Amino acid sequence: MLDVLGMIATLHRPGLLVRAARFGVNGYDRVKHLPRLLRLARAPRHGDAILRLLELEAVLEWRRVHRAAGYRHGRHVAVLSALLGEARALRAASRPVAP
Repeated sequence: MLDVLGMIATLHRPGLLVRAARFGVNGYDRVKHLPRLLRLARAPRHGDAILRLLELEAVLEWRRVHRAAGYRHGRHVAVLSALLGEARALRAASRPVAP
């Protein structure tokens, strides 16, 4: 768990992009948004979803930096919001349950 969360922590993105993603995480619904973002029939487990989102985000970041045609800020924000939402859910799932 800490490995994938550590991978997210090492991301360095422009402040406006991160602020938009943090704002969007409150409306994130993994059942609704994750399959669409990852182009899957259903949402994978949190760890798998984070790894796939990290790969997708790396492609989007490369496109952003290189000003590639077809780059969309909105999709980048949606992927970052999903990453933050999945990280939040993974942390919550790994917390010990109080007796």
